[in-house]
Amino acid sequence: MKISARNSFQGIVKKVKIGAVTAEVSIEISAGVNVISTITKASAESLELTEGKEAYVVIKASDVMVATD
Repeated sequence: MKISARNSFQGIVKKVKIGAVTAEVSIEISAGVNVISTITKASAESLELTEGKEAYVVIKASDVMVATD
């Protein structure tokens, strides 16, 4: 796989919650570090995402916000 995004992380799918239109996917990229993404149901099915499957998290954003109280 070649991709222009610089922030990609290999991980293991920990949870897939399929809804009517979207799917919430949790991928562990490091011990105890999970990234949660909402994708379309069709994409989750096309990628055949299941718990334990290896997958990549690709982050492509023009803005990243950080806040504190």
